[in-house]
Amino acid sequence: MLARPVPEWKKKLVEEIKGYLRRYKYVLIADLYKVRATQLQELRRALRGKALIKVLKNTLVAKAIESLDAGEKPGIEKLKEYLHGQNVFIFTDENPFKMARTIDQFKVRVLPSPGDVATSDIIIPAGNTGIPPGPIISTFNALGVPTRIESGSIWVVKDTLVARKGDVISYDLAYILGKLDMKVIELGINLKAAYVDGIVVPGEELKLDIEGVKEAISEAYRAAFNLSLNAAYPVPETAHLLIQMAHIRALSGALAASYPTKDTISLLLARAEAEASALARALAGKGFT
Repeated sequence: MLARPVPEWKKKLVEEIKGYLRRYKYVLIADLYKVRATQLQELRRALRGKALIKVLKNTLVAKAIESLDAGEKPGIEKLKEYLHGQNVFIFTDENPFKMARTIDQFKVRVLPSPGDVATSDIIIPAGNTGIPPGPIISTFNALGVPTRIESGSIWVVKDTLVARKGDVISYDLAYILGKLDMKVIELGINLKAAYVDGIVVPGEELKLDIEGVKEAISEAYRAAFNLSLNAAYPVPETAHLLIQMAHIRALSGALAASYPTKDTISLLLARAEAEASALARALAGKGFT
């Protein structure tokens, strides 16, 4: 049986994708699962002039990777392991770790649907729900949310934890949260992988803990600084302190040994005068003059 000929539009698109792969240094793949169109639009605006963002078919991207000339993009074939589900492809010459940080900032909060997983603890706050009394009270009760009727509406008696992070949201909880307009599910653009200088880096390794790194560097600096002082090892950051400490110790040693120097002579004379005055007072107290 003869193979069906490949449509021209597919051939053309594969060639376009090959052009993207050749033109840009880095390729990032992000999962489009539950990503809102508005999020994608905002990302395009934020990365305008820095990256080319394309929603492409995985099969065509795989074909483009396979048809690259040998040695053009060494190691890029490993990207094919991430070509499943619906993806968005980001072609860029910018630092991929910096790009990952920018992409990670694009998060929105939405109303939950049954079956969603809570992205944080969910608490229904105390107060007026604005919902009139009715059968919905039994749903509140089923969720363990204490209520009362006041001024023609349902009031929640106290802040109530109804789901913990990682819990699957039930139909009843999604219904109540929808009625309360509580947008408790945080959705973001999840990076799956990136091709960086011949290596395919998994998405979780693209996310750098900037604050954690800063704190680790600060702690290392403090430890090195203290070690330099304790070991009396001079470096530009500690040399002036070591000189001051040495001067203070030398001064203390000279004073303890009553050794006269230009720095201690005035102190030694002042101490001798004070001791002589104290002795004179003591003798005077005993009748000596």
